[in-house]
Amino acid sequence: MAAELHPERFAVERRGMVETQLRARGIRDQRLLDAMATIPRHEFVESRYRDQAYADHPLPIGASQTISQPYIVALMLELLQLESKSKVLEIGTGSGYQTALLAKLAGHVYSMERHAELARQAAETLSRLGLTNVNVVTGDGSRGLAEHAPYDAIVVAAAAAEVPPDLFAQLREGGRMIIPVGPPESQELEFVRKVQGKALTTVMEGCRFVPLISG
Repeated sequence: MAAELHPERFAVERRGMVETQLRARGIRDQRLLDAMATIPRHEFVESRYRDQAYADHPLPIGASQTISQPYIVALMLELLQLESKSKVLEIGTGSGYQTALLAKLAGHVYSMERHAELARQAAETLSRLGLTNVNVVTGDGSRGLAEHAPYDAIVVAAAAAEVPPDLFAQLREGGRMIIPVGPPESQELEFVRKVQGKALTTVMEGCRFVPLISG
């Protein structure tokens, strides 16, 4: 029978993802692990890929975009050190999976998506799952969303040649950003903290994301 007819199978696979892909690889934030054990990742992928929803690799979601590998999502979110009252800006809503995790971890999430159809679908999925502390906005993510700044944290799910100045300006003092930086074929995750108005950057590890398109 079709995988979607067996929700208990997805629950088992989700627990396996948390234990083997995340906890075993050093993810320690228990709130994050609990969120990833709860949010149904299979709801954020196309039906033809649902049997791979909890596999350790990205999946296509349409519009030449992807839903990221679970470990990379967990690594990025753990670095942000989110609290229940945090205000977060996400660049690159995609299918909305990472958005859903942010909604579980933070107080309010503003998420930007360049592709209007992806934004619409993500908003519908998030609403269906009862996640109401999220605003999905269609627009140019490289410019951020200044009207709701400053943000405690910014997570960018698309690769930039450098940290976009508009996004850094929208971080509060002491705020944190995680962003893939580098050429289209390969990037490195950069963890950026705003200290006395300046960027303190730590390079984490290699990755590969779709490009952040501006304009």
